[in-house]
Amino acid sequence: MVGESIIEDARMKYCLATLLCLAVPLAAQAPPAAPPSGPSRGPAQAKQAPLDEDPASRITLDVTRVNMLFTVSDKKGRFVTDLNQNDFEIFEAKKPQNILEFTAETDLPLRIGILIDTSNSIRERFRFQQDAATDFINTVVRPGEDKAMVVSFDSNAELVSDLTDSTDQLSKAIHNLRPGGGTALYDAIYFACKEKLMGDQPRDKFRRAIVMLSDGEDNDSRYSREQALEMAHKADVVIYTISTNISRIPTDGDKILRYFAEETGGLAFFPFKSQDLAQSFENIANELRHQYNLFYRPEPLRADGLYHAVDIRVKGRKDLVVRARHGYYAPKL
Repeated sequence: MVGESIIEDARMKYCLATLLCLAVPLAAQAPPAAPPSGPSRGPAQAKQAPLDEDPASRITLDVTRVNMLFTVSDKKGRFVTDLNQNDFEIFEAKKPQNILEFTAETDLPLRIGILIDTSNSIRERFRFQQDAATDFINTVVRPGEDKAMVVSFDSNAELVSDLTDSTDQLSKAIHNLRPGGGTALYDAIYFACKEKLMGDQPRDKFRRAIVMLSDGEDNDSRYSREQALEMAHKADVVIYTISTNISRIPTDGDKILRYFAEETGGLAFFPFKSQDLAQSFENIANELRHQYNLFYRPEPLRADGLYHAVDIRVKGRKDLVVRARHGYYAPKL
């Protein structure tokens, strides 16, 4: 019996050694593991293969994908909605990438942050901004599908109404605002993205946007412009800005508003009349329903936690304009 036990033990060790030899090449070929799930992962999403019931026999393959939501228009600003996957090409760091999935998204549930500057500098137009923002909410938010929130900012950023599909609650929050104080614009963007808009997973199943009314003149934030933009990228948030500057003279604040919009794939509006402000909100509402969405797996894959530039183009169509965020933050292993 002892001899048989020794032989059996030797056979088991031999089998284990053989399995380990086979497993090493498989592990070498597997792509890097994805980071832990959760809001801090950033826009690059991870898909995990199904796991076996026996933990000792599990082989996990992680495939990192980047999601890009974007809009295409002609030179006159009219939406182009009849394109397909073969019409597009995508580059990361100037290297062509292979598109894995492509869809025309016209009805994604919305998660919107309405950020309203309540500093002293916008006092003259404040009442009309409240009315226009309320009209926008009533037009865009579909109860049961979309959610919006209201964040005011003067010397501090304050959540006035949390994410909800109640247009009455949102409208009441907007009309209860009163102007006064400094301008913590960067803090408001950072807070809205990090604390609120990063929720509701998976991210590619929701359209996340910020609509911000301000003169763009930040003078009271703890976070920097770069930190606010980084958080918007990590939350997959598109920023639309509406300037409250009616002087017709470009200001440094206008440049800031344009910067946030361009870097995230949004638009900056500079209305000079009341009618222009209402039209700006209408244009944003239309755009939120006209997007394309694609996934690609970066080659080479770098899970370095750094920013990676991305460029989407329509093949052979210089007459069309693609508007998308300029890049993403990779997960870090």
